[in-house]
Amino acid sequence: MTDAAIPASAPSAPKKGGELGQWALIYRRFRRHKLAYWSGFVVIAIYVVALFADFIAPFTADSYNPRYIYTPPQTLKFFSADAQGRTVPIYVNGYKMEMDPVALKRRFVEDPSKITPIGFFVKGQPYNLLGIIPMDRHLFGPHDPSAPMYLWGTDRMGRDLLSRTILGTRVSMSIGLVGVAISLLLGIMLGGLSGYCGGWVDEAVQRTIDFLKSIPTIPLWMGLAAAIPARMDPLYVYFWITIILSLIGWTDLARVVRGRFLSLKTEDFVLAARLDGCSRRRIIWRHMVPSFTSHIVASVTLAIPAMILAETALSFLGIGLKPPVVSWGVLLNDAQSLLALTNAPWLFLPGLAVVISVLALNFLGDGIRDAADPYS
Repeated sequence: MTDAAIPASAPSAPKKGGELGQWALIYRRFRRHKLAYWSGFVVIAIYVVALFADFIAPFTADSYNPRYIYTPPQTLKFFSADAQGRTVPIYVNGYKMEMDPVALKRRFVEDPSKITPIGFFVKGQPYNLLGIIPMDRHLFGPHDPSAPMYLWGTDRMGRDLLSRTILGTRVSMSIGLVGVAISLLLGIMLGGLSGYCGGWVDEAVQRTIDFLKSIPTIPLWMGLAAAIPARMDPLYVYFWITIILSLIGWTDLARVVRGRFLSLKTEDFVLAARLDGCSRRRIIWRHMVPSFTSHIVASVTLAIPAMILAETALSFLGIGLKPPVVSWGVLLNDAQSLLALTNAPWLFLPGLAVVISVLALNFLGDGIRDAADPYS
């Protein structure tokens, strides 16, 4: 047999995933975590709602109807005929007022004889989309802007609770992002210096962290928030609340960064960069920080829910954001009274948005942390 007749051996196929980079491997492991994977879509949907809240909400934040104070939530219904015999695909029943003979107070109940048609991309109250584009179209709402459509009920001023919850997403979710961004910068800078320099710098940073963590959180928040002038513009209050949460929230991330720097500063690539004459700042930001970016992403994802809960707690206690700012904590502040517990329990529905967003962010953070762990 000649050499030409001998079949050439096929090259060995590379192992599956052998050519994938770090982020591709992390994403592959992340997709196996089904709960975290689908929670990521929930988080994206929440931030889309926050971005286009004015368009998605049926009414504006300051829209109110004094005729419908503390009205209960309505139920969406499908396919019925109106007074003219036309088919209405989606609608809610109107309200009628009754007098409670025992409590001697009025109450609202649904009136099947009244139909409020609901449509999509309906014309309603004007607003500025993204704060720039003037519009008057809403994703859904009643065809008649003056007709009652309160899927989550109304508050003490006759304002639609669903619309205010949607609009509150902007403030509550953005505080988490902005606060974590500032905490991330402080955590990487101080934690990096602590782990890289060591000595008295490490001792000073660690004792500062110990001092901040030894103070009870709620009293510390209350003390710092009480220092904000009561008559300050709501925009500045939002800014200072974000700063307050950031000044407290950087400590955990700094501890994580310090531990990573302690383990990396003796690695060969760091020593090579130092011998090559790289400055301390370049070694930290160009060589050490990128090597554990995945861990920072996981830590940031887990820190956002803490920021959201902190803002909600401050506003619920009445020492954070205040009206006319709309946030989930401000909305829950209206549910503190005994009246809310007995007569208007739907005022607690904004808490459902808090629970869903915090759980989704926590599941997402857990999945990213597990996927980024090289020993998993």
